[in-house]
Amino acid sequence: MSWFEFDWVDAFSDRAFGGNGCAVVHGGAALTEDVCTAYVRETSLVECTFTGPSDIADVRVRYFLASREIPFAGHPTIATVAAMKSRGLFSGDSLILETGAGLVSIQLNGDEIEMTQVAPKFGAHVSADLVASAIGLSEDAIISPPQMVSTGLPFCITVLRDHETLRAARLAEGPLREVAAAAGYSGSDMAEPFLVTLQGATAGGDTFSRLLLAPPSPPEDPFTGSATGAMAAYLWKYGLMDKDTFTAEQGHDMGRPGQATVTRVGPPDAMTGIKVAGRGHVLMRGQVNLPDQF
Repeated sequence: MSWFEFDWVDAFSDRAFGGNGCAVVHGGAALTEDVCTAYVRETSLVECTFTGPSDIADVRVRYFLASREIPFAGHPTIATVAAMKSRGLFSGDSLILETGAGLVSIQLNGDEIEMTQVAPKFGAHVSADLVASAIGLSEDAIISPPQMVSTGLPFCITVLRDHETLRAARLAEGPLREVAAAAGYSGSDMAEPFLVTLQGATAGGDTFSRLLLAPPSPPEDPFTGSATGAMAAYLWKYGLMDKDTFTAEQGHDMGRPGQATVTRVGPPDAMTGIKVAGRGHVLMRGQVNLPDQF
């Protein structure tokens, strides 16, 4: 057993209880996957991060769901940088993170933390009727062909016609596994539909989104930074967003409003990266006593 310092950060928010929470365990990157996933389940958060030294970047960051390790995640990246900044663990206004998806560049603009996600990869199209069955909606609620897109982590980007259909969506785990199989993945937590509408939750937003999750994760993610990057890439590729920079919103109906500024790097037909920026509020900090094995 060893004691580790941790910070609990609300990411994509500048206030307590907004955006999406993440616990950042400093110096815990050498812990086993079983210990890390058990810790995520203990917190009841969607994801947690564990940091450590890196030979190729300023810090190594490992990302965990309650079920497994993943190569990258957006809101935990914002949370990790906010936690490190609050502890004075780096100087200057930029740093490089070593992640399972590659090196991620971070730029600080005042209180806003901007990450440059890797160039988008566009994967398989998934039939609209199959996606509709996985989210409990009729096929005509989907206004653009769903497609797997990744800027570090894959999501099935699904554009819905309005807020009413967005709010009516309910996850069906059986059909979700069929979506995953159709997209070439073996688990339902590899192909969650990221549901987006082309109207903000507030007057200041350009998009409003939801991400419904399968067990053992909580049923819905308050804000999803990696999916926001993938969603933005999809909108630009198919001409559904005419702004080079826009404001993405998520979590408002959960009482956890979150907001990100999203910027395209490169032209719509040859994007080299997606910048996703937001703030982080350190809610609590302390120590956690974790075993070497679980």
